Amino acid sequence: MPVNEGMANLSDLLFGTSVAVYAAGMLGYAAEFAFSRLGTPSGKAATADGDGQLETAGEAGAQAEKQEILVGAATSATGTAEAAGGSIEAAGKPGRHGKATRAGAGTAGLADAAGGAAGSDVAAGGGDAAGSGFAPWIGRIAVVLTIVGWVAHVGSAVTRAIAASRVPWGNMYEFSSMICLIAVTTFLALMTRQQIRWLGVFVMVPVVLSMGFAGTVLYVAAGPLVPALNSYWLRIHVAGAIVASGVFLVSAVTTVLFLLKDRWENRLAEVASGRAEASRAMRSRGGIVMRLPSSATLDTITYRAIAFAFPIWTFAIIAGAIWAEAAWGRYWGWDPKETWSFITWVIYAAYLHARATAGWRGRRAAAVSLLAFSALFVDYYLVNLVISGLHSYAGV
Repeated sequence: MPVNEGMANLSDLLFGTSVAVYAAGMLGYAAEFAFSRLGTPSGKAATADGDGQLETAGEAGAQAEKQEILVGAATSATGTAEAAGGSIEAAGKPGRHGKATRAGAGTAGLADAAGGAAGSDVAAGGGDAAGSGFAPWIGRIAVVLTIVGWVAHVGSAVTRAIAASRVPWGNMYEFSSMICLIAVTTFLALMTRQQIRWLGVFVMVPVVLSMGFAGTVLYVAAGPLVPALNSYWLRIHVAGAIVASGVFLVSAVTTVLFLLKDRWENRLAEVASGRAEASRAMRSRGGIVMRLPSSATLDTITYRAIAFAFPIWTFAIIAGAIWAEAAWGRYWGWDPKETWSFITWVIYAAYLHARATAGWRGRRAAAVSLLAFSALFVDYYLVNLVISGLHSYAGV
């Protein structure tokens, strides 16, 4: 069937528009971070009890001299009512939380000593920060831009499908576009349930970079599928891989943020105990890491994202095996793509198993999460672009 050139050109235009609008939204989220500050002058700290409820701590006159240094140490609850005292999924289980529990408890203690700074919605994930009055409006504009970019992105995928008379994920350019679309959709969906506007800049950075790379290096003009791909299993197998990969991308972002926040909390503990000097950011109430929610909250978001995406990835692998049997007469042949998809599955399975049985939390779980996403990165980019195999027929 001939390609509808008008729709193809419109798809390319909408793709470029979505990248530009996403980039503007990314700058908006970054500006909100830059022009907002933590802290309230109330002289009181908010701490979390075992049920995740915030209660007001008393005055800490003896520690008043540390107020400027330790501002931002208080951790607060997200929509899931995470406790700052180290609760990750349920309060009152100190033996299972490992590093994150210790860091979270220490941070809550620092907040009590500091006597301030728990009132920021940026730290809690909302984004309506205390401080500069226009910062929250910048964040809201960034959300609007993200939604506008998402609409253009969806339009690009739909018009691409109409132009080629097929599903819009037949090559790496289209696949990359769809992964980024799922990542942005995941972020917007989470934002309807929890106050996580703080996550916007960190999601949009890899999305903009990936879409820019896809639109310049991986771009392929709209056209019909090669015969090997012309199967209804393309709709099933690849759709599952796209959804799982997009959510895994978000989990990788929150994993990196967890490691940064965990290091920050440990540094605050050392400053409070007198074993280290406060950095300039601690004294000036600056720094992006200070504005993030607690490491325990980030750890939980990562876990839930992976727990959601893993069954979908499993389904994609099973569907791919069934497609392989129909196309090549065997379910599994250890093709490079199959091998790395399986390696990715094993590492993510190990992450979930370690959390469920061994109680892994904190840095150990984060290391496994990043290892799994690295395997996914190899599976997608290196296997498709460098290693030759049966899956190479799709081209870029």
